[in-house]
Amino acid sequence: MAQSQKTQNTTKTAQTSNTSKRGFASMDPELQRRIASEGGRASHQSGRGHRFTSEEARAAGRKGGQASRNTSNAQAR
Repeated sequence: MAQSQKTQNTTKTAQTSNTSKRGFASMDPELQRRIASEGGRASHQSGRGHRFTSEEARAAGRKGGQASRNTSNAQAR
């Protein structure tokens, strides 16, 4: 087999493989957590971060529950 054919076959295999070495999802879970944590800290330090009060969290939960109930009713029809 010629060298150029070998290279082409290897490239095709790499392109169709589901094990890409790129992107956040392909990283080690511990590294993902560390990067996300740094982003959260930076957000709060810059004043753009938000912490929910217990009342805001309750309201968000109610809103999410209502949305999921409406979705399930619409799907049942």
